[in-house]
Amino acid sequence: MKTIEITGYGASDVLRLGERPMPVAGAGELLIRVTASGVNRPDVLQRQGNYPVPPGASDILGLEVAGSIAQGDAAELAAAGFQLGDRVCALVAGGGYAEYCVAPIGQCLPVPDGLTDIEAASLPETFFTVWSNLMARARLQPGESVLIQGGGSGIGVTAIQLARLTGARVFVTAGSDDKCAACVALGAQAAINYKTQDFKDEIMRLTDGQGVDVILDIVAGSYVAKEVQCLKEDGRLVIISIQGGTRSEFNAGLVLRKRLTITGSTLRPRPVAFKAAIAKACLENVWPALADGRIKPVVYRTFAAADVVQAHELMESSQHIGKIVLIWSES
Repeated sequence: MKTIEITGYGASDVLRLGERPMPVAGAGELLIRVTASGVNRPDVLQRQGNYPVPPGASDILGLEVAGSIAQGDAAELAAAGFQLGDRVCALVAGGGYAEYCVAPIGQCLPVPDGLTDIEAASLPETFFTVWSNLMARARLQPGESVLIQGGGSGIGVTAIQLARLTGARVFVTAGSDDKCAACVALGAQAAINYKTQDFKDEIMRLTDGQGVDVILDIVAGSYVAKEVQCLKEDGRLVIISIQGGTRSEFNAGLVLRKRLTITGSTLRPRPVAFKAAIAKACLENVWPALADGRIKPVVYRTFAAADVVQAHELMESSQHIGKIVLIWSES
């Protein structure tokens, strides 16, 4: 099968089209003939040598795929409600940049009605991540308010829509006026251009000095100090990426006085059972909204798999709004 290989850690030009033997599905796994692969920020970090592969995972890049079931145990397929040839999308711990990919059955979901494989490939990584952190960890409730940092990112466009589906008031930051407008079109009540405005001052103005209940943060670093100030009493800050650095200084007294919760998580190294539980929750709570159009995939641009270098360059430029997807074959 064709794959994308890393010839050595570094810039995007270390990526090359290569070949490897086709993987074989083991117990509790499916073999997927991949139509499309989602591109995510962790792929860039792994390519640069800054994101170690979890033990037992494929060293091939790629955390989400869509395609059709090519192999799997008949009894296990039936128990999961699948059969050979079914269109599925899946979250994987690696191996997604390839024509065939093995995935745990519990991390596979049917392609939502009406969606293409390209759209489906844009779903698992961001929807699993946002559901796990915004809904399960931060416990976002109807009527609450949330600030989503990086609203134009793949995580951001997903979080906006899931928060709105929950019935929350949504505020976002983004790096351009165009991105801010796109976030508002997706359902954000207000979008703050962090390059021209101070997000802390704007959030306090927009909320009449009250602040927000929840913050979903992909930046960390110096943002944390302002986020602590932006939170209401009993507010929750969830950090899911550290693009702004690992070191933060903040007023711990505010954490005490406002009874704040500061937490975070990474999804890739978590066990299959944990991810399968997220898949089940998404299937029950999110997939119907995708099928009837209340939520929509946001695919900014697609690239042929052979053009992976350009796809990574676009990801690193942060000029995109939503997801970038590699195409292996037409759906």
